[in-house]
Amino acid sequence: MSWLHIAVILPLIFALIIPVLYRFYKRVHLGWFVLPIPVVLFAYFSTYLQPTMSGHYEKASMKWMPQIGMNFDIYVDGLGLLFSLLITGIGSLVVLYSISYLSRSEQLGNFYCYLLMFMSAMLGVVLSDNLLVLYLFWELTSFSSFLLISFWRHKEKSLYGAMKSMMITVFGGLSLLGGFILLYIASGTWSIRELVRHVDDIHTSPFFLLAMIFIIIGAMTKSAQFPFYIWLPDAMEAPTPVSAYLHSATMVKAGIYLIARLTPLFAVSQGWIWTVTLFGLVTLFWGSLNATKQQDLKGILAFSTVSQLGMIMSMLGIGAVSYHFNGAENQFYVAAYSAAIFHLINHATFKGALFMITGAVDHATGTRDIKKLGGLMTIMPISFTLTIITSLSMAGVPPFNGFLSKEQFLEAMIEVTSANVFSLNTLGLLLPIVAVIGSIFTFVYSFKFITEIFLGNYQPDALPHKAHEASILMNIPPIILSTLVIAIGLFPSLVSTPLVEPAVKSIANIDNITAEFHLWHGFTPAFMATLIIYVVGAILLLTHKKWVPVIKRLPQFLTLNYWYDQTGRYSPFYATQLTRTYMTGLSRNNIVIIFTTLIIITVVTLILVPFTFDFKHVSPIRPYEFISVITIIIAAVMIMFARSRLFSIIMLSAVGYSMAIFFIFFNAPDLALTQFVVETISTALFLLCFYHLPNMSRYNETPRFKIVNVVISISVGLIVTILGLIAYGNRHFISISEFYKKHVYDLAEGKNMVNVILVDFRGTDTLFESAVLGIAGMAIYTLIKLRAKHKNGYERIEKIEQTEK
Repeated sequence: MSWLHIAVILPLIFALIIPVLYRFYKRVHLGWFVLPIPVVLFAYFSTYLQPTMSGHYEKASMKWMPQIGMNFDIYVDGLGLLFSLLITGIGSLVVLYSISYLSRSEQLGNFYCYLLMFMSAMLGVVLSDNLLVLYLFWELTSFSSFLLISFWRHKEKSLYGAMKSMMITVFGGLSLLGGFILLYIASGTWSIRELVRHVDDIHTSPFFLLAMIFIIIGAMTKSAQFPFYIWLPDAMEAPTPVSAYLHSATMVKAGIYLIARLTPLFAVSQGWIWTVTLFGLVTLFWGSLNATKQQDLKGILAFSTVSQLGMIMSMLGIGAVSYHFNGAENQFYVAAYSAAIFHLINHATFKGALFMITGAVDHATGTRDIKKLGGLMTIMPISFTLTIITSLSMAGVPPFNGFLSKEQFLEAMIEVTSANVFSLNTLGLLLPIVAVIGSIFTFVYSFKFITEIFLGNYQPDALPHKAHEASILMNIPPIILSTLVIAIGLFPSLVSTPLVEPAVKSIANIDNITAEFHLWHGFTPAFMATLIIYVVGAILLLTHKKWVPVIKRLPQFLTLNYWYDQTGRYSPFYATQLTRTYMTGLSRNNIVIIFTTLIIITVVTLILVPFTFDFKHVSPIRPYEFISVITIIIAAVMIMFARSRLFSIIMLSAVGYSMAIFFIFFNAPDLALTQFVVETISTALFLLCFYHLPNMSRYNETPRFKIVNVVISISVGLIVTILGLIAYGNRHFISISEFYKKHVYDLAEGKNMVNVILVDFRGTDTLFESAVLGIAGMAIYTLIKLRAKHKNGYERIEKIEQTEK
């Protein structure tokens, strides 16, 4: 195991240690013990900056399940390093912020366990070269984010948001797995680097289109793209550190990472370019429009995150056009990748800070409702200053970093209309229009965030708490991020050379890339579009109260949330009704369904697949074997006509004991002994159970009831007999029993073949069977204890009630 492997699983290891530490040591906030983990990892990954800038990459391999090709392969290039630094860097600030945000009365052991688990999962996603391992970490992000969103389990909205995010992202994860499997079928490899080398085989594969669709769905669900965005606003019920981490810098960026990473495989398709670009722009427009009508601060930031993710996604779609050009044109469309990566960094800085500021306002006032807020500029001057910086960056106002990437975005959308491929020079005219409209609403909600909190009238009576400035510790992380917003805006080369260029090289597979960002580009079409955004945005901001009621009148049944809730409300009802049609509570009905299905499947298989029967080597039937068979048949028939339970049990035991005699005939005394023991115990248990059952008359059984029993019994018997004969007459391999006979002594050093098989040759099976029995035993013991506990509780309640009377 290399240092890279340790770096990926280190948070996961500490996720198991932290809860134990919290249990025995509570004098100091647990966050101080967690903080060094992301800080150390950030410092470690920073050492890879220089190699990736030089065009080198680091890889490490570890065999895990080589039989299926599932190896823990780590690959650090520019793209993976960028995300690793975001995960650990923003993670460090989030942990520092959580120390002041979460009190020691919270379940901190659980919180930091989930947070570290998520951190490790994200590192695994962005650094794994093996698709199966990537999928494993991908699902771990869904699971750990579910735990983080539902951290405040006493809140119904938290549980609702957690379940919603789990349902949608896990659905996307299953789609993603389907796409990965199809890629493996097309290329024969799970390695992402090898997939790029087999790109021609993938393009000619009949599974290419289906794999592309499955992967896009998986990425869109995780990155909250339209129409799967509905989970993200409800996930804002999580604690603010979770929102600042998962929903601005990490989890929602996983889908962005996947699209960027797999672009070399699918960029050849116009379906990939149009789908990624259009859905990104629709998400940008729809998210920004909905953000303008939110009353909750986190609601504004949630929909703004949706819109910003759509903006990044659309730029990745435009960048894929570069694969269809050479020379200068190629370099131009590659600039869209540079803009996407640059904005990804910028979004992490200003959005992470805005979430933290929102948490500070909530802490200081006790509310996030903009109707109750206002006039906090003089009361919270530090928060006000930080909000001005970060909100203007989000709005795309110079000289902050958001302006630089927004200008590149507009330039890419305008210039792509001149691309003479895939009808971009005709239908593509819609792209800059949608981009400008979405950016206008981005301008509106960004300024609305400032005005609704800090300007206007101060309403102390409407606030649950007396407003005050947040603590220094709570302000340090957003101050750091706001400083980066200014520094990157004034000196974009701070990140363009060490981070953006190596990441773009990883996506575009081009060595010579220069990412340049300037505050002034001249009077370009992008600059004119920016002026339109500012002017129209200012007008809409001033008339906000007049037009917002109009967009709030959207009928409920036209919203995606409505249909999600309706599905969640009625699906269990219809599922229950369907289940009740065959799950009647009668064991006989269950057996009838199972055996009927077995009979139908077997008969259809026998008709469709030709089988042969071989009776050449069948042993002759001896007289005493014939007598045992007759005994079994007579006993089985007598069960059907028995008029009492006792007689039925005796006949059933006769069948079992007769089978034990067969084992003796075929020289299997150990099996015969086991059968005798099982039959004896079963008979005793049957007698014990039937003794406590109410009396039931067998005379009410109709002829139809008995006929169904006879038909199914005879059919199953014939089917099993036929299957046995087919298995005997169609042997394609040497029986494994020969191996057991040959090596029972020299390999296992045992004389009893059955014991050796159970303990040595199939020891793993026996181990897990024993584990299952142990787990079942513990579950039964727990249920008994709980029943006794509730019984004692009820007795205490009855005594109290009697005393009160």
